Amino acid sequence: MNYKEYFKNKKITILGLGVLGRGVGDTKFLAECGADLIVTDLKKAEELKESLDQLTGFSNITFVLGEHRLEDFKGRDMILKSAGVPLDSPYIAEAQKNNVPVEMSSSLFARLSPATIVGVTGTRGKSTVAFLIHHILTTAYAGSDTKIFLGGNIRGVATLPFLAEANADDIAVLELDSWQLQGFGSAHISPHIAVFTNLLKDHLNYYMKGGIPEDEAMKMYFEDKANIFKYQTDEDVLVVGESLTPMLEEKYLQFSGRAIIAQTEKIPKSWKSNLLGQHNQANIACAIAVAEMLGIEPKMIRSAVASFAGAPGRLELVREWNGVKIYNDTNSTTPDSTIAGLLALKKVKVLIMGGADKKLDMTKLVDSIPVYVENIILLPGTGTDTIKNQIKNVHMEETSSLKEALEKALTLCGQGDMLLFSPGFASFGLFKNEYDRGDQFNAIVKSLN
Repeated sequence: MNYKEYFKNKKITILGLGVLGRGVGDTKFLAECGADLIVTDLKKAEELKESLDQLTGFSNITFVLGEHRLEDFKGRDMILKSAGVPLDSPYIAEAQKNNVPVEMSSSLFARLSPATIVGVTGTRGKSTVAFLIHHILTTAYAGSDTKIFLGGNIRGVATLPFLAEANADDIAVLELDSWQLQGFGSAHISPHIAVFTNLLKDHLNYYMKGGIPEDEAMKMYFEDKANIFKYQTDEDVLVVGESLTPMLEEKYLQFSGRAIIAQTEKIPKSWKSNLLGQHNQANIACAIAVAEMLGIEPKMIRSAVASFAGAPGRLELVREWNGVKIYNDTNSTTPDSTIAGLLALKKVKVLIMGGADKKLDMTKLVDSIPVYVENIILLPGTGTDTIKNQIKNVHMEETSSLKEALEKALTLCGQGDMLLFSPGFASFGLFKNEYDRGDQFNAIVKSLN
């Protein structure tokens, strides 16, 4: 299709510009295609300065900042909704009332692109699996005409601009969170190859709004995730992590494609990997299953798995300082993900954690901390307030900043110790988001003398 003709002169309202770069990239792409754009965001211009600076010089963009206006959601050809905007937004309702189609970036790309789409979701592991699949395919297709894209929920990467390059022989790997998959549900499409790593409790602060009970919220969360396979055809494939086997056997995962269970026991013992922990074995198994589906030779898969350094902010070894290994696990925003990190490292001298509450049960994490952790440093936040009085038999200190937390943590560490930054909570409060939190941590670690 001619994507420029498709978007040219279309009246499009972009709901949510954001600061992560994805909204900016999509906006710039659509502006260059000649669309008539209204960009609206509740953040004010000073908060969006970095994003706005990249969009100067376009006469076909109108900015409405610090507010949304109902008038911008009628008489338009399309609304492009950012992932964080809830479907029950009154502005989405206004668009629907006026028969204006509501699209999302990743699903719109998937619908319009001729490339093979590999979609990856799950409560945990989706980033690592997506990055690893991309690494395997990039390695395998090096020197060929086949292009391999990595998009979706990837920091700083806009997905729509891939339309300018993607051909039928190309492969697009998309990491998809539950919100982005709402767009696939609305469009009634699913990726050609879908990966569903696992399903655990998360984002209950989002789904339990308005007094919705937890079990109902989890159903809503699952329904959003299920869009990754719900509209597959008999030519499509669903790869599931081993923990989802019961859901598959009980026909809870209902779809038209065929299913492959990614079994860790099938990973040859002789294969090397830089990824730590049993949870990463499950991630590797998912990536291998996809690579095999796409016809990649075992020798190539083995080589790529061995050379993969890991995804940023996921149990990332930032530096060894004075004999202390310092790990950044900022993307651990749930108790389950922090537990996975503790299980992988086995004995942690100091755990830095804390942040904003997500309405998740912290009991297992509280019970695990004394088993694997000697000292704990807490960052401030609503989640921290819910957990600090429950932690027993561990030396614990509270801090007011990340810099102070790291300084205190290092005074407790010696040669051969491991320091883990794995918050277990959301980042709101001290940080813009978990990426900002991770960036700040890495910058402080790298500045150590």
